[in-house]
Amino acid sequence: MQRKHQTAEELLAALRAGEVTSTELTDDAIARIEQDDKAINAICVPDFDRARAAAHDADQARARGEDRPLLGIPVTVKESYNMAGLPTTWGMPQHRDFVPVEDALQVSRLKAAGAVVLGKTNVPLGLQDIQSFNDIYGTTNNPWDHARTSGGSSGGSAAALASGFGALSIGSDLAGSLRTPAHFCGVYAHKPTLGLATYRGMTPPPAPALPGEPDLAVVGPMARTARDLTLLLDVMAGPDPLTLGVAHNLALPPARHQRLGDFRVLIVDEHPIIPTGSAVRAGLDRVADALRSSGARVERHSPLLPDLTEAAVLYTQLLFSGSAARLPADVYEQLQDHAAALTADDHSLDATRLRAMVFSHRDWMEANNKRELHRHHWRQLFTEFDAVVCPITPTPAFPHDHNPNTLARRVDIDGTEYPYFDQLVWAGLATMPGLPATAVPTGRSPEGLPVGVQLIGPMFEDRTPLRLAELLEEEIGGFQAPE
Repeated sequence: MQRKHQTAEELLAALRAGEVTSTELTDDAIARIEQDDKAINAICVPDFDRARAAAHDADQARARGEDRPLLGIPVTVKESYNMAGLPTTWGMPQHRDFVPVEDALQVSRLKAAGAVVLGKTNVPLGLQDIQSFNDIYGTTNNPWDHARTSGGSSGGSAAALASGFGALSIGSDLAGSLRTPAHFCGVYAHKPTLGLATYRGMTPPPAPALPGEPDLAVVGPMARTARDLTLLLDVMAGPDPLTLGVAHNLALPPARHQRLGDFRVLIVDEHPIIPTGSAVRAGLDRVADALRSSGARVERHSPLLPDLTEAAVLYTQLLFSGSAARLPADVYEQLQDHAAALTADDHSLDATRLRAMVFSHRDWMEANNKRELHRHHWRQLFTEFDAVVCPITPTPAFPHDHNPNTLARRVDIDGTEYPYFDQLVWAGLATMPGLPATAVPTGRSPEGLPVGVQLIGPMFEDRTPLRLAELLEEEIGGFQAPE
């Protein structure tokens, strides 16, 4: 039976019924990768020998009567996660030979749940792009159009899922790195609430894998259905055992509603900084129509929505002040000179990025205090609404653009060009305050490319946007296999 695009839930049912073995599923996935991945380049570090051994162990465990959440399911892992015995480079050539000696905590959780790891998926240099290419592993192509990007930085994982290379994958998200590749490749992803899933071992080489609380970044699940997202999130969620004494109580409340018609949803399709392309706007309209026809309350405007321009500025400040913190001293000094040369009336996001890269601690604290005000505004909004539906990026997947001067890159929105990194404002809407956001497919563009939107939910109420994603999948459809 062809199981190329079957869901993890379907594969688990088949395994439990004895219709298939993990060894058969794993051999089938490996054969598919060996045949099809030459054109996609999603799997940058295969681990087939250990995968076959893990599948054999899973079959033996099931024969003994064991059953675990992912027992025998073939999966992939983003290259940036440490896996003992495999390189972790983050696409950086100087770390080509770095091989960690222990698994990241999330990889350990996957294995403890019984998953069979096929290998690692491609990323951009330093995880810092909306595309996935680097000088070690090359370029990952979009399975729908090889001339276009699969997204970044979890682009290899999204392309692998769309191509049928495993049923699940784990990625990470700081600037839409789960949601954008899902949108570009037509799959599902969930950016969890900040702090919900532990980050240890998703560490830039050669840094030690220490516990810590990233300021914006999260790790999260990717899948071909919304229900599979929940299945994988339940494996990933929970505090780091090394910090249990100071961890939050991370028990998640149930979804606010079980019926689509009971949801209260705010649709946001316009941003003051960058326009929304027609294909993405059509996807938002499809979601709005499905909600209305089911009896849900749908609004297009609310005074409770935090100021989008200020949110974008705060996100840019927090993102780029953090990303520049590890720069060499000479580079940092050059940035200080460039920032000092800016005119006082330059309020562009490019100028905001540059100023943020040389923030003082006082500057950062001011931005962080404003973030807390935004979190307060979001809490107020979620007393009136259950979810906010908005773009992930303004367009479907765009053509590969490897210009090393990223500030010179442009994104084409319905024939007009805009600064490349300005498209991050939509991803930042959920990232800056640390809110959960689920990326869902909504159909295709006129050119046949996948189009997705994100469902933003209340903090630590991840099950609400996930349930909304399931219900929308039933109404408007979900993943479609590339032709």
